[in-house]
Amino acid sequence: MAGLCLMLPLLLSCSSNTAVNYATDVVVRELGGPVADVYSAVQTVKSVQKDVIAFEALVRILTTEARVNWGDEKSASKKEYVKYTNHYRTRVFVNFEQGKVHVETLDRQDLKKAIIVTLLTPYNPDEVDLFSDKAVPLGEEPMLYGQVVDHQGHPIRWEWRASQFADYLINHQLTTRASSKGTVYSVDLDLVGDHMIKRQYQYAGIVRQMSQRYKIKESLIYAVMRTESSFNPYAVSHANAYGLMQIIPSTAGRDVFKLVKRRNGQPNRQYLFNPFNNIDAGTAYLHLLETRYLKNVKDPLVRHYAIISAYNGGTGNVLKTFHSNRTRAMEILNQMKPEEAYWALTRRHPRQESRNYLKKVTKAQKDFYKGDV
Repeated sequence: MAGLCLMLPLLLSCSSNTAVNYATDVVVRELGGPVADVYSAVQTVKSVQKDVIAFEALVRILTTEARVNWGDEKSASKKEYVKYTNHYRTRVFVNFEQGKVHVETLDRQDLKKAIIVTLLTPYNPDEVDLFSDKAVPLGEEPMLYGQVVDHQGHPIRWEWRASQFADYLINHQLTTRASSKGTVYSVDLDLVGDHMIKRQYQYAGIVRQMSQRYKIKESLIYAVMRTESSFNPYAVSHANAYGLMQIIPSTAGRDVFKLVKRRNGQPNRQYLFNPFNNIDAGTAYLHLLETRYLKNVKDPLVRHYAIISAYNGGTGNVLKTFHSNRTRAMEILNQMKPEEAYWALTRRHPRQESRNYLKKVTKAQKDFYKGDV
């Protein structure tokens, strides 16, 4: 056991991002178990590091191309779809939180095509490569269908309407700016006012199914999705998390595969970009937090707050909020009223992100009941 404790700092020295911090929590969680379980937990940390390195390599290639062509390093994030095409000389931004679309290019002749492709980008994340300039395949129902309307107020499904709207935008809303890389030609447009609700409805059937399967409230599933991705099916984060509910393959993904699906290994990026699989995995992980990792929290509302916080920052950090000794932390937590636990998790949690996360998710749940999610 002492040898393991000496080994952990070496395993963790390569990275300090969220994924590896979470994997450390896995190790801590397993330290009291059999040696085989501890070994498995250490292997999980190693696997996380490999995943993070591979993911960072993809991002590094993309940001290098962006810097060469644009002088910056912009790439996709949790709430913003970013796609490069045309040898990285054209790019698109769809901010799902703010409801804004921006299309820009260094090649004037490519602008119309870029607008059309943006309007018709399919609702099929596993076919769109966010980490290269590979062309976007068209044909299926667009990701933005119903969330963008043309100058006549019509939703855009087919190429002929997208082409007409592209002409309108270029004729009426084209802007140019000088950059160190050349003249930038761009257009901007807004998503419809209720764009977030429209995206939410796309997943209603899946959410209902997973809520019933894992006994997790629909409101919590929706709240996590809104907080994690603003219902962006292409969401990707710096922590190597993917999809609507931001699943890290080597941590939450591996836990779900092992403990719920009874499968070996872990989900890959393509698996998690599939909305059905992603909502399934995210809800299954909430189920694990409820029935396994935090099952000893007695008060249902206190446990609810702890689950939300743990979804973002890990069970270990939830308990660390109350005491460095996990057993003592659980005892303290079980003596608290819900408002006291909420105060502590939003004020004293070791991670600022997790403090804010609990506030955001609980607010989103309230919005759900008011019809605003």
